[in-house]
Amino acid sequence: MIGIDLIKIDRMKKLIEKYDHKILDKFLSPQEIILVKNHRTAAGFWAAKEAASKALGCGIGAECGFHDITISKTAKGAPVLELSDKVKEQFSIRASALSITHDGDYAIAVVTHEKR
Repeated sequence: MIGIDLIKIDRMKKLIEKYDHKILDKFLSPQEIILVKNHRTAAGFWAAKEAASKALGCGIGAECGFHDITISKTAKGAPVLELSDKVKEQFSIRASALSITHDGDYAIAVVTHEKR
């Protein structure tokens, strides 16, 4: 299962300017917020969560919310995606992989999920 998402970085910048950093609480955990260095990083995390939900085939909503998807980083800075136990069980997910890239005005994320 694969999902991809693209977000214009300026969209995230405008959301942060309008709602301050409270907007980050809507889609990020406190641990994820610590990793967000600027609006570019926040946009990448948004794209990653959207891509993860698309790979499940449901999108962000009742079956999988933003807080059911957690992003961390390895010691070398590579992104790592983890799903909540509820989502892993519901969709029979064994493993997930994430890649995030930024190019010009856009942040792009690709997620794969491996079923049990």
